[in-house]
Amino acid sequence: MKEFTAKLSKGFKREWKRFLQEEEGMGVVEVILIVVVLISLVALFKTQIQKLVTDILKKVTENAKKI
Repeated sequence: MKEFTAKLSKGFKREWKRFLQEEEGMGVVEVILIVVVLISLVALFKTQIQKLVTDILKKVTENAKKI
């Protein structure tokens, strides 16, 4: 299992380096814009997201007690 994990880790590192060196793809401006939009959405819907997560965790806890 350790050998598999080591090979997977090496492969991931190699592909990550290749991805970072690749000149094509998204630029810094695009990434920053995506991050800004995501942060804005989270800030805008903060209370709804909190309520949703709280409700889901309550249901999980209630169902876990039944097991």
